[in-house]
Amino acid sequence: MGLMTLRVVEWSTGTVGRHAITGIDAHPDLELVGVWVSDPVKVGQDAGRLAGLDRDLGVVATNDKDALLALRPDAIVHTAMTDDRVAEAIADLTSFVAAGINVVSSGPVILQFPYGVLPESMIESVENAAQTGGASIHVNGIDPGFANDVLPLSMTSLSQEIDEVRCMEIADYSTYFQPVVMAELFGFGKPLDHTPMLLMPGVLSLAWGSVVRQIAAGLGVTLDEPLVERHDKVAASADVDTVSVQIPAGTMAALHFEVVGQVDGVDRIVLEHYTRTHRDQCPGWPRPAEGDGCYRIVISGEPHMNVEMTHHGRDGDHNVSGMIVTAQRLVNAVPAVVAARPGLVTALDLPLVTGRGLVVGSK
Repeated sequence: MGLMTLRVVEWSTGTVGRHAITGIDAHPDLELVGVWVSDPVKVGQDAGRLAGLDRDLGVVATNDKDALLALRPDAIVHTAMTDDRVAEAIADLTSFVAAGINVVSSGPVILQFPYGVLPESMIESVENAAQTGGASIHVNGIDPGFANDVLPLSMTSLSQEIDEVRCMEIADYSTYFQPVVMAELFGFGKPLDHTPMLLMPGVLSLAWGSVVRQIAAGLGVTLDEPLVERHDKVAASADVDTVSVQIPAGTMAALHFEVVGQVDGVDRIVLEHYTRTHRDQCPGWPRPAEGDGCYRIVISGEPHMNVEMTHHGRDGDHNVSGMIVTAQRLVNAVPAVVAARPGLVTALDLPLVTGRGLVVGSK
């Protein structure tokens, strides 16, 4: 263990939470002291088994929130699903910081950088609870998160002049198992004239506007209001079968969207997704240099810069490693968030977060 071991509770053991438990166990400065689960079947099971570690960690899962808060941990790593319960999740996180417990969380992603997106009264209630408890809260992940806050802003430190910052996700979602997200949010497999939730006016700006606004804040730029939303839907030329949804020929099979921050009507900061459901779709769209998915940062100006980030797990699947990088960005940020001033903490407030203590053979 490190000089100062921080006591941590893991909140949920789903797709991200399982990896977070593994990450907490591997981190020399963190000690797992509690685990919360929503599924009654998991109550009483050892955290190591829930994480798929093949060994016990000596920490038993519970659904008793008060018992976990009574442990007075230094931090909660919160990875519960929040997309379908944003208000309730914000209330949960607020109660944690009010109790004096620091929080790193994978959602709601709107808290990654809520300014100009959430009503000021909601931001103030979280901020006041954190100040009262003397605790910090940091929401992050990979997208929204590292791939479109720390990574692009770090690159801009090499710029002499910036015309445009463009953060792209280019991915094949055929192996992405989230049926509700794929069918209802994105509208894959629905008629082209159907408007899915994601493409209702203002929703893209709610989901990814925080990313655009945070980059603007990091660069000292005042954006035109409101943000600009653009999208193109592409129909399937033949039936497509994905793990989440069946896509009949003629229905929506690929989506390109942009959330754009403009200055005086000119695009300056762009969040862009190219989402395919089969690797052969849309040959004219950008493709990853390797694998089925990537994040690409393009900074136009002097100089012109292009960085591509790909990831895949030891089993080769980028959807699994997507969960790992989300979990680890949170786990590795715990010491910095605990040390940060009380309140909402964004990537702009944190020092350099590294994989300190994780090099094999270095402990």
